[in-house]
Amino acid sequence: MDEQLRCGWESDFPTFKETSAQKIKESLETFVAKPGKEQIRAWSDSIPPLQQEVKEILKNLEYAKGYSTIMEYELPMESRRPDVILLTNGYVIVLELKGKKYPSQADLDQAAAYARDLRCYHRECENRPVIAVCMPMLARGYIDEQDGIHIIGPDVLDSFVVSQPDHKSAAPLSRNAFLDESAYRPLPTLVKAARELFRDKELRTIKRAAAATDPAVQEITRIIHEAAETKSRRLILLTGIPGAGKTLVGLRIAHAHFLDDLSIPRDDGRPTAPAVFLSGNGPLVEVLQYELKGAGGGGRTFVRGVKEYVKSYSRNLNKIPPEHVLIFDEAQRAFDAEQVMAKHEPVPGLTIGKSEPEHFVEFSERIPQWCVVIGLIGSGQEIHIGEEAGIEQWCKAIIGAKNSSSWQVHCPPAVRPAFESIAPQLKVSESLSLNKEIRFHLSEKIHQFVDGLLGNSDFLECAEIAKNLERSGYHLRITNDLEVAKEYLRERYSEHKEARYGMVASSKDKMLLEYGVKNDFQSTKQVKYGPWYSDDEVALGGHSCRNLKSCVTEFGAQGLELDATLLGWGTDFIRKDGRSVLS
Repeated sequence: MDEQLRCGWESDFPTFKETSAQKIKESLETFVAKPGKEQIRAWSDSIPPLQQEVKEILKNLEYAKGYSTIMEYELPMESRRPDVILLTNGYVIVLELKGKKYPSQADLDQAAAYARDLRCYHRECENRPVIAVCMPMLARGYIDEQDGIHIIGPDVLDSFVVSQPDHKSAAPLSRNAFLDESAYRPLPTLVKAARELFRDKELRTIKRAAAATDPAVQEITRIIHEAAETKSRRLILLTGIPGAGKTLVGLRIAHAHFLDDLSIPRDDGRPTAPAVFLSGNGPLVEVLQYELKGAGGGGRTFVRGVKEYVKSYSRNLNKIPPEHVLIFDEAQRAFDAEQVMAKHEPVPGLTIGKSEPEHFVEFSERIPQWCVVIGLIGSGQEIHIGEEAGIEQWCKAIIGAKNSSSWQVHCPPAVRPAFESIAPQLKVSESLSLNKEIRFHLSEKIHQFVDGLLGNSDFLECAEIAKNLERSGYHLRITNDLEVAKEYLRERYSEHKEARYGMVASSKDKMLLEYGVKNDFQSTKQVKYGPWYSDDEVALGGHSCRNLKSCVTEFGAQGLELDATLLGWGTDFIRKDGRSVLS
């Protein structure tokens, strides 16, 4: 086997049929690190019947000689491996094999996820049907189709493949093209993106994400260069709906190579830094710093908490930020003046009556010659008192700046009304609005479902949206047994060690604790967010979300992602007489 290929076995159908089962198994054992006895037994049991079915396909289809078998394909940049992939004329068939007679719901969802991700992220699957098949090896015949997943016994694989619509005119997909490292480009979670940017100094190119966010990155890059050339100061406001990639844009700018060439040497000889990523979201900062420490960095080099930053530069009025670019995540949630005094520890230099935006504009004006402040703005995400003043605080900060006339503001059309009072200093750009979801592109109506469920929509309408979500690969499962839910998640992700799943619940419900969901204050304040979101279940301390012991509330889940969420639905969200009642 070629070491560069990401699979345990790959060959055309004739070679797969003629090769001894023992040789194929040995190839799989060499590729998969430390396979267990159960895994080796599964290969021994499944390879011969698969070879027999391939033999039958070759009898029935002359052109099937060009078909391919790939086993244990490791998805690049992930640890997941579909059991078998068949490349046929115009089709990609994903087989998930299970040593049982009846598949579980977790088995079906696993097969669906493989097919979904290949459709969405694999270059060679973009314009081809990807068929998901769950194959219980003890079953016989064609059993059923559930939400697009075919359930068949191994004895009818040949007829299933032959029965697919004829594609004689389509050439079989090249194995080399399919197995190319660059062919699969999944969208990373925010945490994975930060780790990747730190390690590789760049983020993988993902077609869907690039199309949605590149215009904003290019516009911000242009403005930064312009500020450096003209020795001016700029405030850039980037807006976007949830899941549109605002934070990813901020992280990309924070790691941009060109910033190193634009910095101005300081008189004190101290080193400069490209940019700093600031957030008032404590859990997000904690998780990003924890991840970056694990990647070999200090974690604080470009990710810092707003409170810490304000304290650092308020206590010393002569201290100059080493960066030229300050990126403020969730800028609409910046504290107003009253909350600054309530939440920030009193330190010398902390001006009474100043909001966080006013403090940051003042810090920025200390930076020699030029600076750019970037505010990443979401909508409807204020969850703390003192965050309601929104973007108007940023306009007030510019007006009250020591050198107000030296500032230019760049914003999308929707933000323009908030800055009409300084219209001559305002530049409006459509590129600074992200209005396309990239994080939830597989489930574009998930927000409608949530709004309908918590609002007053008809249940039938919610049910129809739920069906569409299921068909697109977004699974909603419900049970009144916590242990059933936990067992489902453990089974579903048993082969995907990098997946993160955990319990989430409202902080206000008073009854969940009785049912094993520890959402009370005393329990949740013990959660260490870094290990909770990042560690696996065998890590020291046992803090991983995968252990399904601890719970985070809305205050610990803000801006962070899980592959699957076990939502503890409490009595503070109920519907009565067809209407939502929030207690």
